[in-house]
Amino acid sequence: MIVYLDNSATTRQYDEVTDLMADVAKNCYGNPSSLHGLGLEAEKLMKEGRRKIALGFNASPEEVYITSCGTEADNTVLMGLARVPRPRAKKIITTAVEHPAVLEPAQELERRGFEVVRLGVDRHCRIDLDELKAALTEDTLLISVMAVNNEAGTIMPLKEIGEIKKAFNKAHGTKVLFHTDGVQALGKISLDTKKELKDVDMISVSAHKIHGPKGIGALYVRKGTNLLPFMLGGGQEKGFRSGTENVPAVCGFGLACEMTVKDLEGRSAHMMSVRNYLKQGIVTQIADAVVNSPDDGVCSVLNVSFPGTRGEVILHRLEQEGIYVSTGSACSSNHKTSKGSHVLNAMGLKPKEIEGALRFSFSEFNTVEEMDYVLDKLKTAVEGFRKLGSFR
Repeated sequence: MIVYLDNSATTRQYDEVTDLMADVAKNCYGNPSSLHGLGLEAEKLMKEGRRKIALGFNASPEEVYITSCGTEADNTVLMGLARVPRPRAKKIITTAVEHPAVLEPAQELERRGFEVVRLGVDRHCRIDLDELKAALTEDTLLISVMAVNNEAGTIMPLKEIGEIKKAFNKAHGTKVLFHTDGVQALGKISLDTKKELKDVDMISVSAHKIHGPKGIGALYVRKGTNLLPFMLGGGQEKGFRSGTENVPAVCGFGLACEMTVKDLEGRSAHMMSVRNYLKQGIVTQIADAVVNSPDDGVCSVLNVSFPGTRGEVILHRLEQEGIYVSTGSACSSNHKTSKGSHVLNAMGLKPKEIEGALRFSFSEFNTVEEMDYVLDKLKTAVEGFRKLGSFR
């Protein structure tokens, strides 16, 4: 039996996406920039893929720019904005729990003379909006706060942050921009740029988190936002992102977006029921388990600490039983310090809680019946490790 609970790292592609991509790669292999029939056919497929990706934001297709991944989209925002001629705007406000794709570019800009403010979080990875308000000054260039934290599953208050930004700009005559890394949010919560996110200027997303292909992402840029290109060369993406387009991947991403958004509430409700079932089982069946994710967190993430164990050891014990989980963000695994996850550290967890933390991340394909199997094997693994540890 295989139970895959590492969907925040990557998801299995929809079969429909795989079939579509294979067909496009085999039969529609023209360059979208070519003027002949095969090129025009590829360009038409690109337009349709972009239209479907835009469904993820309720946005205009013209506001969606294709990237190679969410990391490139994040880098495009920070490094691109830094090149816009605005001498007074030298401050970037972000959080201490962002993905490295935001934290590392911010650190690089700090070395170049920008001021970077990293907002702290509480025990459940929530930011303090009063701290954000206090950090806002007239020399602020950008606010970058992720939509959903990839380790804790906390949903950040994007609507409220957008309203704060809008009110500040109106009061001070400034042009502070607001970006969110929406990689873990797409397909789980609404990212409607005409409703709750109407004050968000840019959103980064990635296909492989919603059963699309790896190596393809997108950046939503609200019309009128001044952002310079990050990649120069052939002038693709209206000069914003040069490079020959990956037409099969764009088509696959588009189809994945279309399928995910089609019944967003239903899919999310199913994932939440599976998540909560596992959470309740862990709390009632495994002694001293500490739930790190908030009750109102995203449907796809559950972070739990098992003090007296080592998360990595439990992970491999579960793997032997066909259960796949993680100890945190796959993208952050090469950046962990001796103190462990930067997210869990920022949340104030104790060293033993960090050492024994596991992240279970869900997709629409997981079931409650699978969670009974997971609970049985997880309880055995945790209790077995603790028993061995008592003899050391």
